[in-house]
Amino acid sequence: MNSPELLPILCYPDPRLHTVAQPVVAVDDRIRALIVRMLATMYDANGIGLAATQVDVHERLIVIDVSETRDQPMVLINPEIEWASDEKRKGEEGCLSVPGIYDGVERSVAVRVRALDGEGKSRVIEAEGMLAVCIQHEMDHLMGKVFVEYLSMLKRTRIKGKLAKARREAERA
Repeated sequence: MNSPELLPILCYPDPRLHTVAQPVVAVDDRIRALIVRMLATMYDANGIGLAATQVDVHERLIVIDVSETRDQPMVLINPEIEWASDEKRKGEEGCLSVPGIYDGVERSVAVRVRALDGEGKSRVIEAEGMLAVCIQHEMDHLMGKVFVEYLSMLKRTRIKGKLAKARREAERA
C-alpha cells in the first residue's frame, strides 16, 4: 500500500497560522482522507499533535498521539473544552510549526473535551498530563494562536530571528 502524501507544515510567523478555523460541516471522505494525511505528516515529523490550521486547512480538526508506541492516534473534530482544571502547571512545549524551539507555557493540568471522532461519533475525552497539554496546545492552533504568543515580545522576536536564519541556511544548503 502506498504511504499517504505528506502535507507541508506552515512555519511561524506565517500569517496563515493566525486564521481561526471553521467547524467541520460533515465527516465525509474528504475529512477522512485529510485525517490519514495529517497523521502521516505528524508521525513523519515526530510530532505528538497536529492541527489542520498547521497544514493550511482552516477547519476544526486535530490529530494527536502521545503514546510511547506511536500507534494510538486520536482524532478530535470540532473539539470544545467542557471543563478545565483550576490547577495549572508550567511545562516545556514545542511545536511542529516552530521547529527546534521549546519554552515553558502554563496550562490546565486536566481537561474534559467533547468532540467528534474520525467516524463522526460524539465522544467525551477526560485528559490529564501530556494529553491535556497537547489538546490545549492544538486547540489554540484552531483559534489562530501559536504557543510562542504566550512568551514575552523579546522571546518572540528572538525566535523569529532564529527561524529566519535557519530558513536562509536551509535554502543555501
